[in-house]
Amino acid sequence: MTVRIETIGSATLYGGDCLNIIPHLGVVDAVLTDPPYSSGGQFRGDRTGSTATKYQGTEFRHLYPDFSGDNRDQRGFGYWSALWLGACREKAREGAILGAFTDWRQLPTTTDAVQAGGWVWRGLTVWDKTEAARPQKGRYRNQCEYLVWGSNGPLPDEGKCAAGVFRYAVNSEEKHHIAGKPVRLLSDLLAICGEVVLDPFMGSGTTGVAAVQSGRRFVGCELNPAYFEIACERIEAAQRQGALFTDVAVERAA
Repeated sequence: MTVRIETIGSATLYGGDCLNIIPHLGVVDAVLTDPPYSSGGQFRGDRTGSTATKYQGTEFRHLYPDFSGDNRDQRGFGYWSALWLGACREKAREGAILGAFTDWRQLPTTTDAVQAGGWVWRGLTVWDKTEAARPQKGRYRNQCEYLVWGSNGPLPDEGKCAAGVFRYAVNSEEKHHIAGKPVRLLSDLLAICGEVVLDPFMGSGTTGVAAVQSGRRFVGCELNPAYFEIACERIEAAQRQGALFTDVAVERAA
């Protein structure tokens, strides 16, 4: 197994398949991730198309690299999801938080897979993408994606209460991935996630950026080399920015 490993401040990034990498990791406090949905169409022919075709309008298809792992049928997706979810749970401390994004098509399968992987399913959190989401004439707008969340066993009745609905439009200026999420969304979701956060599908590194900005340790895996490079660059920039703010604060205190 060939795995690229980059340590960038408080973040450790692994370039490779998370199912090969996770068994070798240490204990984590939370798993927060945005896996490939294997969605984007009603029929198998739609789902097996390129990710740029499925998720981008014609004018934007040249902006981001395609990503792999997004062409499973529903049965295969459910089985694969249970595998990586179970592997993550083996590395999660008792009471660790899990959050996995999904869309409306894969929502039932994802909730099943969370439980098949051994997590306690706790509920859904909603990402409202605002009215800027792509309209469909004569239909309700697909304006939401979902975070299926749970825990590794029981949860203590203490700590912060996080919101259940987050309303953020996609900001094209900070988007580095076909399915990129806003940094502010991930920052808010991290509020109850402990100190060490694992993202087995880190993509362009948005969860890592949010983790670094909040002073957490981050562990990320990414199979696609192009997105791995982007994640390294973004997380390194976030580390530098954090160090700059710290230096300024120290100077002011002095």
